[in-house]
Order: sequence, then C-alpha cells, then structure tokens
Amino acid sequence: MTDKTPTPDDAPTTHFGFTTVPVSEKAALVRSVFDGVASRYDLMNDLMSLGIHRIWKSVMLDMLRPKADMTLLDVGGGTGDIAFGFKKRGGGPALVVDINGEMIKVGRDRALNRGYVDDPAWVVGDAQALPVKSRSADAYTIAFCLRNVTAIDDALAEAYRVLKPGGRFFCLEFSHVVVPVLAQLYDAYSFKALPALGGLVAGNRAAYQYLVESIRRFPPQAELAARIEAVGFERVAVRNLSGGIAAIHSGWRL
Repeated sequence: MTDKTPTPDDAPTTHFGFTTVPVSEKAALVRSVFDGVASRYDLMNDLMSLGIHRIWKSVMLDMLRPKADMTLLDVGGGTGDIAFGFKKRGGGPALVVDINGEMIKVGRDRALNRGYVDDPAWVVGDAQALPVKSRSADAYTIAFCLRNVTAIDDALAEAYRVLKPGGRFFCLEFSHVVVPVLAQLYDAYSFKALPALGGLVAGNRAAYQYLVESIRRFPPQAELAARIEAVGFERVAVRNLSGGIAAIHSGWRL
C-alpha cells in the first residue's frame, strides 16, 4: 500500500520511497537522508552488500577503461569510490558532483587520506542542473544515485549535454532481480534486515527503509534503457550484476 502525504490539488507529486510527496519537497527529503548517514555510508555499503558493491564498481570501471587523457565527471559520488578507482587505474582529471554537502565532506577527507589534494575536484551540485560546461567530459558515471533524483529524464539529458561527442555514459544502480528464487530471498533480506541494520549501525532505520523502497520504485532495466536512448544516447546496453540486484546501463554520445 502506498502512503500519501496531503498536497494541494494542483501540486505535482512524485514518490519518496513508497510515500507520495510534492515534487518540490523530494530533493530536501533525499538530502536529509544522506545528511543523516554520511559518516557511516561506506561502512553500511560494505555491511549491506557483504562488500559486493566494490566488485560492482570495479566492473563498471573495467568497462570504462580509464586513460590518462580521459576526463571523468562522477555524479552523486560524494564519498569518492568511483573517482578514486578511476585515478588508480590511470585516469585523467576527475570531478565529483554531489547535491549533498555532508557526503562531499566525507569524500574530500578520504581523498586527502589517499594523498589526493587537487584532483579529484569536488563540487556541490544537482544532477538535474549540473554546474559543468556542455561537451566537457569524456566519461560520465553515476553510481547508486539516479534513483534518488526527482526527475530522472532531466538528469539523463544533463548527462548527454556535458559529454563530448564520443563520450561514454555509465549508470550503476540497484535494479530488478531477474532470477525468481533470488528475488524472493532478496525481498526478505532487504525489507527485514536492511532497515534493522541501518538502525543498529547508522542510527537511522528510516533512511534504509527509504533505500529499500526507492529500489522498488526505480524503473526496470528495459525501461531505463529506453529512457537513456530517448535523450539521445546510442548503443545503449545493460549488464545485470548478481542476478539483477544491480545493473550497469551504458551508452555513447556520438
């Protein structure tokens, strides 16, 4: 059953997990979720996925094939995993854009601990209106962020705008399990264990209840691929990971 928050009759609405909220309020609600878990975000990722999220990120970076003359724009990458992996694999300049200042602070601290001072660069910004010049990036990555965006199609259009001709788009996101038996086990684990773990470790059960619900509201693989194509990307492909628990969508700006 979907909860509903009262809104004016003419106010556009969207979903925040399973709750219906005014479009104007979603960004602030999402920001509050990540403000509350920023300091434990990486630890929770390791615990929730048993470390498998690191393998998924490595697969995406392998597909990207970083090079010294390649510039990366990583959107929603506040704590820096993708940018650090890109640099470690020999990539060129990297810019991390995240709407959440607390996540950016964590990422900057992690960068300094790794000896990165000026590169990657860090900017607070919105995936739907990136503070980045058109046709300026060789690669665009977004990992575990797109489902939190209010207007997914606007974010995809921005990804297309900022990429150079010949640039590549990669989205790593929780998706829809394609193995029936696994789907049942995954539902039981995610709805029962993840919120409890979030309450115990991050002190924020509600944030991880939202996480589980937001995954269920995210478009299935084929629908997202069609929407990526609709903004102009070509040679769009989908790679399921761990039976569809996560998926990598990729495309080219030609």
